[in-house]
Amino acid sequence: MRVRTGLVLLVLVVGALIVTGVLSVQVEVKNPLTASARPFWTEKPADTPLPPAFAVWVELAQAVKPAVVNVGALSRGGSSPAEEFFRRFFEGLPERTPRRSLGSGFAISGDGYVVTNFHVVRGADQILVRFAEMGERRARLVGSDAKIDIALLKVEASGLPVIPLGDSDRLAVGEPVMAIGNPFGLDQTVTTGIVSAKERFIGSGPYDDFIQTDASINPGNSGGPLLDSRGAVVGINTAIFSQTGGSVGIGFAIPINLAKDVLGQLRERGRVTRGYLGVSVMPVTDDVMRELRLSSRHGAVVADVVPRSPAAASGLQRGDVVLEFAGRGIGSPRDLTRRVAATPPGTATTLIVIRDSGKRALEVTIGELRDRAERE
Repeated sequence: MRVRTGLVLLVLVVGALIVTGVLSVQVEVKNPLTASARPFWTEKPADTPLPPAFAVWVELAQAVKPAVVNVGALSRGGSSPAEEFFRRFFEGLPERTPRRSLGSGFAISGDGYVVTNFHVVRGADQILVRFAEMGERRARLVGSDAKIDIALLKVEASGLPVIPLGDSDRLAVGEPVMAIGNPFGLDQTVTTGIVSAKERFIGSGPYDDFIQTDASINPGNSGGPLLDSRGAVVGINTAIFSQTGGSVGIGFAIPINLAKDVLGQLRERGRVTRGYLGVSVMPVTDDVMRELRLSSRHGAVVADVVPRSPAAASGLQRGDVVLEFAGRGIGSPRDLTRRVAATPPGTATTLIVIRDSGKRALEVTIGELRDRAERE
């Protein structure tokens, strides 16, 4: 009984001291669900510099992305005679559904010239170009060339960010490259890879000379730039090889030097005029090397000569090996094809050929290449 009375008196005394402030009591309540603010992992400062080999790609992407655009083309198409007939007599027939296509492009001059693929804007009634920092602008088609699948657009603008053009002939297999574009409508997508091969023939036209790359290229990338590590355009992304419709690491780009051959003409005339020689050519084979005692495979073997063509007038014959055209060496049949096509019609020049193991100089005046229907 005395113990219980003593405890009661002790409680009363402690309570009185707390009330009067003489004695303070702190109670710490720990919540078992509360985690410590201090991390249990290690971190690395975000301002740690990237290795130089990777930093260059970050800087490159930041520098060129403002000049890469999304290209949207709207084509209403034409109605068939049957559709027009029924529309006259039945009200409420639906109009033909507009066709939309999406692609990419890039500005090459500050006053508004933009390059893309011809297949992106083919048959378009309206073309819209969207810049990353300047919004959407209407564009007009200045000119196009279906043979190499290139189109030149113009927007009313000044002071545009641009990307410089490089030299695709100096591009090396294995060299790193970057592709920027609008795959599946995903703006400003950047992918990287290497040059897998050069001078690829994929059967798309008479001037096939593609750069093959494993940088991811997908639908919507068409018309966008392929850049080297110097920040220059070396190709125009154009096609992919795929059994699924998506990237499998085999993409193709038009060499920018091939585009340079026609861009000036597209701006001035809206179309391309190509030179015409009138021969079919093939590579130098082992048999030709032995027969003509050639030291290399450089050159183009004349397989056939078109009657009444500039080649026929110059005296060029089957079996001749063309070593030089207009003072420049010919490395392959494609070299000759490209050089002739880039020569203005009416130009007089010289061919250096090997015939019967001896060199000959033939004078030729380049004609104008026309479609078969025009020639006939």
